[in-house]
Amino acid sequence: MDNTVRTGTELLWSALGGDPALVDRVEFGGVSGLLPARLPVMDLARGAVAACSLAAVEHAGLPGPVRVDDGAVATAFVSERHLRVDGRAPVSFAPLSRFWRAADGWVRTHANYPHHKAALLAALGVPDTVEAVAAAIGERPAAETETAVYAAGGLAVALRTPGEWAAGEQGREVAARPLLTRERLDEAPARGRTGPLRVLDLTRVIAGPVATRTLALLGADVLRIDPPGNPELPDQHADAGVGKRTSALDLDRPSDRRTFDELLDAADVLVTGYRPGALDRFGLGRPGLVTARLSAWGDYGPWGGRRGFDSLVQVATGIAVTEGSAEEPGALPAQALDHGTGYLLAAAVLRSLTEQRAEGGSRLVRLALAQTGHWLTHTLPRYEPERYVTESRGPLGHLRHALSPVSYEGGPADWSRPPGVAGADAPEWAGE
Repeated sequence: MDNTVRTGTELLWSALGGDPALVDRVEFGGVSGLLPARLPVMDLARGAVAACSLAAVEHAGLPGPVRVDDGAVATAFVSERHLRVDGRAPVSFAPLSRFWRAADGWVRTHANYPHHKAALLAALGVPDTVEAVAAAIGERPAAETETAVYAAGGLAVALRTPGEWAAGEQGREVAARPLLTRERLDEAPARGRTGPLRVLDLTRVIAGPVATRTLALLGADVLRIDPPGNPELPDQHADAGVGKRTSALDLDRPSDRRTFDELLDAADVLVTGYRPGALDRFGLGRPGLVTARLSAWGDYGPWGGRRGFDSLVQVATGIAVTEGSAEEPGALPAQALDHGTGYLLAAAVLRSLTEQRAEGGSRLVRLALAQTGHWLTHTLPRYEPERYVTESRGPLGHLRHALSPVSYEGGPADWSRPPGVAGADAPEWAGE
């Protein structure tokens, strides 16, 4: 494949601090034209998987090559849609997780989890029916619904155009920061244990679980911990729980907290996916630990403490408008912010372990769905037809037409003459 296909991988590998020469180990192939969208979704998907694979061979000390098949990548980025449990298709979105018409635009809600659904209904003051929710949101401005639902502990986001997001405070905060951050926190030695890598998994939904299931694939002993009263949704667990072991601990119960602390003391990696600050009271730092933190909006700015999901980030950041319009919002062909961030999270963990092995130090990596969304919309090259058309004046008037794709060094940039009036030229060769 051409250099455009390599671009995403090169950019992501650079963001991870990897040796640029290693990108030459990647071999691309497979069916083209997958995950079609106005934004370069396939480039994000391909690059994230390639960067993760490079980080894996680097950490394992293997020579490669790394093979990236577009068909495998595109299928994995919609893995939840291919899941079947005893022949049954999974439930992706609950009835109250959807777009709603507001008095002045659109709102998207997320109510898959029971507690989020309860918060949504409480904020709106309505019973549990689609009709009641539609009526309540329809009579309010979109921003009012967003504010009220978040205040109640639920999730609702007003549709914004790319310009509106960029002009807002959170959009400016996201734009001012890199795609991901990697920090060395101290001079502590690496844990130096023998045996499989131990990964403690405190993540939910798609992005974090994709990262930890990838680490499990690569040989890590991954143990996921959920609160007893709030387990993962069954279909999401079936899709993202492969390769892992799971347990339930209530960290507010002293005996469970002691068990958790013992697990953390013996872990090499901690991956968290709860909203920023939610786990701070448990004191999760340990010398020599690699910690990976995932959030929806970033741990900064006015939205730093908010919960969020891929579908909501698309709506807030203007992606839904780009993929549709302000009148009829659209969506990416996959939960690409989730899956892409998940593979990048796994890559960042592996790169941190590789660097730690050589240099020591406790490590912290941070990623956010909104940062991945910004990278998708502002960094990756997009197909822009205007780059490949030109304008000229001639006998037919002002003409706008496509440039020829035939191009080579020293070749013509355009035709030497515009089209003339049909049949108006003399029947003779030019120059005679």
